[in-house]
Amino acid sequence: MDSRASTSSGALRALSMELKNLQSQPVEGFTIDVNEDNMFVWSVGIYGPPKTLYQGGYFKATIRFPANYPYSPPSMKFTTKVWHPNVYENGDLCISILHAPVDDPQSGELPCERWNPTQSVRTILLSVISLLNEPNTSSPANVDASVMYRKWKEDTDPEYAKIVKKQVEESKKVAQKEGVSVPETIEEYCVKWAPPQQDDVLDGIDF
Repeated sequence: MDSRASTSSGALRALSMELKNLQSQPVEGFTIDVNEDNMFVWSVGIYGPPKTLYQGGYFKATIRFPANYPYSPPSMKFTTKVWHPNVYENGDLCISILHAPVDDPQSGELPCERWNPTQSVRTILLSVISLLNEPNTSSPANVDASVMYRKWKEDTDPEYAKIVKKQVEESKKVAQKEGVSVPETIEEYCVKWAPPQQDDVLDGIDF
């Protein structure tokens, strides 16, 4: 078997198992849509966490996986507007967990903060929720948003909050168009699930 085909097959197996796991044990605040004809591209809907600026928002993103996943990290790009210090203006997300594990002292990132094969879509999504509420302003992707965010935190300029809230309102139109009910309270936001049996998780996966 061609080594590239073998690598791709391993990635498909890993992604299939992760998808099954996320379907049986969902991550709070997310929806995931995968076209099984192309398992290397996942569509994600992100609910703004309650009691944050993003509350009530519905933000769409795409995760693209390399053929050698999980040995190399995927990339994530917002397809709806998100004004945030760690999101480039084109929507690309800049977060340590999606950075390849190279030795780069200039980055300011510890090796343990970068991608490694034990990470997963679940850890990525949890990191995104954390980042939405607590941006990393030490190495921003959007400098203007970072400066504005710091001024807002210092109570010297409300502009950051105004922009985010405007984007939240725009995102609600997307949710309405897609028939999505966005959680507004902690109770609605939190997902309740029962631990599945191992056979249920693996059932239906075509290896």
